[in-house]
Amino acid sequence: MSAPSEARHVARWDLDKTYLRTEFDTARDLVKTALERPDQKRSVPGAAAVLRELGRSGAFIHILSGSPRQMRARLEEKLRIDRVRWDLLTLKPNLSNLLRLRLRAVRDQLGYKLPALLESRRELPGAATREILVGDDAEADAFVYSLYADLAGGKLDSVALGRILRAGRVYPDVEARCLLALSENRHAAAVQRILIHLERQTPPSRFHGYGPRVVPFYNYLQVAFVLAEDGVLEPQAVLRIASEFALQQRFDTRALARSYHDLMRRGHVKGALAAPLEAALGDLLATGPVPAREALEGLVTELGRYASQPPPPLELPEATLDYQELARRHRRRHRSPFSER
Repeated sequence: MSAPSEARHVARWDLDKTYLRTEFDTARDLVKTALERPDQKRSVPGAAAVLRELGRSGAFIHILSGSPRQMRARLEEKLRIDRVRWDLLTLKPNLSNLLRLRLRAVRDQLGYKLPALLESRRELPGAATREILVGDDAEADAFVYSLYADLAGGKLDSVALGRILRAGRVYPDVEARCLLALSENRHAAAVQRILIHLERQTPPSRFHGYGPRVVPFYNYLQVAFVLAEDGVLEPQAVLRIASEFALQQRFDTRALARSYHDLMRRGHVKGALAAPLEAALGDLLATGPVPAREALEGLVTELGRYASQPPPPLELPEATLDYQELARRHRRRHRSPFSER
């Protein structure tokens, strides 16, 4: 894996329940998912649009999925159908885990995602490269991503990591991989945002303990708003994504604006997008007809109103996480149905 030296951002993306509407709660669901043709797989609305805009911005896109490696060809074809560019696609070696009787590893995300994140971070061209991590509320993404962020930022050392991994009962060779990768990383405050798709409609308050870095979201227009205020996406990119929601998901002005207002009320955006979006829309209108023009004009007007009369935001304190306890909970929740009791 090699990241382009000019990439300012790395976007790491889960697939199941984050990009794809995947069901895997039963054995029947797993079989159905494995047999689906690429054109039958359904994307979460707006996910492809956000990824396309990140690709257009020059971000390095790493898709890190728990889907088995045997699905690579079908998943790559689905991404091509959606016109999504990616730089690295990492899939889980579940067949290898089963053949080696590593049954805990089949469902474990800590022992799979954490070494993949640390090892890929080691290959980036500079410690200053910022990262956006996108996952869902169906697994342990908020926990694993936050742990990775604090390791990359130098807030946790190898001794703490060893204790966390042992609490999570990862396999010894996986622990060794993590410790080696951590020792070879250049520490920096790398992770800018952790975005968690509320696929199961988990209350956002469930994630308050993770601090302001973690942003639970209901739809990908909210992701676009957050990334634009963070300086990752340009205002015109937000307008293109909002236009897609208006045309394909039937979002009217009220629904578009409500997505922003919800983030503002929860303290994840500051009301800073009104003027940049107004200017960007003016530039677009000067070039010719604009799809969903009325809805976009209404959105800009509503955001201007929010900026002048902002709701009292929810102030989230910086998180102090007990990663060993989180690892134990993750282990209990995702224990192997074949071997662990």
